[in-house]
Amino acid sequence: MRPIAFAQIDKITEIVSGDRISAVKFLSGDEDYLQDHFPHFPVMPGVLMLEAMLQASSWLVRYTTGFKYSVVELREAKNIKFQNLVTPNNQLIVNAKIMKQEELIFTLKTECLINDETAVNGRLVVETHNYGERNPSNSVVDEKIAFEKRLDFDSIMHLSR
Repeated sequence: MRPIAFAQIDKITEIVSGDRISAVKFLSGDEDYLQDHFPHFPVMPGVLMLEAMLQASSWLVRYTTGFKYSVVELREAKNIKFQNLVTPNNQLIVNAKIMKQEELIFTLKTECLINDETAVNGRLVVETHNYGERNPSNSVVDEKIAFEKRLDFDSIMHLSR
């Protein structure tokens, strides 16, 4: 199994095309960022919780579109509310649900739970596209990214089986 760079999702536990995803991030305590955030009271940084919500949302959008687009990028984070700390030796449950789709733009309701309590929630707006749409010579880049994302997806789905 190949490692996924900067992965904030360790495995997908459920995915329904066009609807929802549930995923898990295991916070072991060995993560590099916990050494600095904070040395005597390590907690997962809020920006990484937001990144976990974005990554789960991106997997759902990629799966829903059949991995047709190489890029899924964040356009907007709305009403993000941080409510609980995520500490080592816990599982962060990440959920995302598609609320609206307008062509290549998706609005998702997202949340992270720790011990069945909300750690953070909000809405994310993401947009999909291919580099080749803007510059046809980049179509080969789209194919390479799509191939690699399918491998990554298969890897984190494999952990669920």
